Amino acid sequence: MSAGPTPHGPGTEDGGDADRAELHRMLAERSFRWGDFTLSSGRRSDYFFDAKQVTLDGRGLALVASMMLSRCRRLGVTAVAGDDGVGPLLGAVTALSTRDGGTPLHAFMVRKAAKEHGTAAKVAGPAPLPGERVVLVEDVVTSGESLIRAALALAPSGVEVVEAVVVVDREEGGEAALRDHDLPLHALYRRSQFPAPG
Repeated sequence: MSAGPTPHGPGTEDGGDADRAELHRMLAERSFRWGDFTLSSGRRSDYFFDAKQVTLDGRGLALVASMMLSRCRRLGVTAVAGDDGVGPLLGAVTALSTRDGGTPLHAFMVRKAAKEHGTAAKVAGPAPLPGERVVLVEDVVTSGESLIRAALALAPSGVEVVEAVVVVDREEGGEAALRDHDLPLHALYRRSQFPAPG
């Protein structure tokens, strides 16, 4: 994993202003729900973020994938990876990479639980190559646990996990946790950019 510096948060390299504004609007209107929620960690929160309300919409998926691909090109990686929950994102980023004039990317999907049949492989997709540069993708980061787990699962293959790229950082300690594992975080948006309705 690389410990090199990287900007955190939105930047012009993630996409044009119009696309960024459109995606921000879609996330604000569809993905953020305000109220009293119990998260998977058991902690209470005054909002719930459901990225799939946008990433499983054709236009929303195209916007997210395009911005993530832009970041991948800036970093010079050859592959993207993530867990089972971001399969559509992995597919969209790799598909778009065949149409922008750059080298086509491939993807690895890190299973949350190893299969007990077939090859029982923890990592699905083309075999990771030692030394190749990889970006982890996720829709949201809270504690950073799932990204750290994915990075550790890829470590035996010898790939270099360059960065984690997420749609939204909840700003609840995930960035610091990833930094402790020498994994920089780049978020397309931060939670503080989505104020609660008045």
